[in-house]
Amino acid sequence: MAQAQDINAAKEHFGTVLEQQLARVEAMKREGPWMDYSNISPIIIGNLGGDGIGPYIAADAQRVLEQLLADEVAAGKVQFRTIEGLTIENRAAQLQSIPLDVLEEIRACHVTMKGPTHTPEQGDGWPNIESANVSMRKHLDLFANVRPVRVPAQGIDWTFFRENTEDMYAVGSQGLNVTDDLAIDFRVITTQGSRRIIDAAFAHAKRTGKDHVTIVTKANVVKTTDGKFLDIAREVSENYPGISWEGWYIDLMTAALINPARQKDFQVLALPNLYGDILTDEAAQIQGGVGTAGSANVGKQYSMFEAIHGSAPRMVREGRAQYADPSSMMRAGAMMLDHLGYTELGGKLNRALDVCGQYERSVVMTGRSNGATGQEFGDYVVATVNDSSLDSRWEAYVNS
Repeated sequence: MAQAQDINAAKEHFGTVLEQQLARVEAMKREGPWMDYSNISPIIIGNLGGDGIGPYIAADAQRVLEQLLADEVAAGKVQFRTIEGLTIENRAAQLQSIPLDVLEEIRACHVTMKGPTHTPEQGDGWPNIESANVSMRKHLDLFANVRPVRVPAQGIDWTFFRENTEDMYAVGSQGLNVTDDLAIDFRVITTQGSRRIIDAAFAHAKRTGKDHVTIVTKANVVKTTDGKFLDIAREVSENYPGISWEGWYIDLMTAALINPARQKDFQVLALPNLYGDILTDEAAQIQGGVGTAGSANVGKQYSMFEAIHGSAPRMVREGRAQYADPSSMMRAGAMMLDHLGYTELGGKLNRALDVCGQYERSVVMTGRSNGATGQEFGDYVVATVNDSSLDSRWEAYVNS
């Protein structure tokens, strides 16, 4: 009798999850056009510090962006806002992944720069609230997590399009313990969600002059959901003549990315949420570590730009937060500049970060007092951006 009750309770729970996801499918069918930033003045950029080292690296990145956009700010075309309240303490106190007043402030901005936020896990003492990132992606429909990895000297120029609103993470907080012995989580892949992320990847390849897209799944084993993702890739590819594509399995891809003989073969990659989270951390390590990698969370109306790493609370406990590397947030800032139409500034910032972080390294970040502070590194980056010899310094790096 007890087991039958457990099964019926699980069926009811699963039914609720299905109703929510089917409603989300209908909402995707009604989504509107992409935001046109050229018609907006001022463009409002929100800054969310987050947790741990987040406020430090977010402040360092904002200072660099404010200097790069000084003329636009002075002309009233761009406005920066600081948004408080996305700390784990405030989220836990209100038992909300994003407190409603904070969410309204975010909605009042066109784009946001966000520091890392802590996600509670089993046994860490915080209440079981959903990841702030996952929640923000859901509320603002930030379906494309775009993560570039650049190592020019090795010919590496990858852009990952990780689906942001589906897969394991979409319902990661809605799993259940059917009994004391059986735990179940859910995985969600939809036609609409797959099509828009894969189309975004192909469109990016076309816009940037790339000619190849790689689709990453485990469709030989996970046949229904990953199979759907792969089927949609076949359909989307027909709209992009001249751009070739192929499918790779996630396990083989993790090996291929660290194989120097294969690294130049990849350009644009599209993949479901969980695979994308894992693979882009590996890719970032090739670039110099997760502390060097930024990402964009892009939707048709809102966008959020952030570091790909966590909040590093130990650095704060040990009094080292000011030594946290802000490169990840600055890379995210370069992506934001490009997204808003300031492509030249974004390119300059990326080249400066290549030179400062991968080549000259005149100011070295170690995460400790034997290295530079984030503010000192930011000064180095700004000076490099403004240096008339930046392009020649970058070319020297590429040819090194």
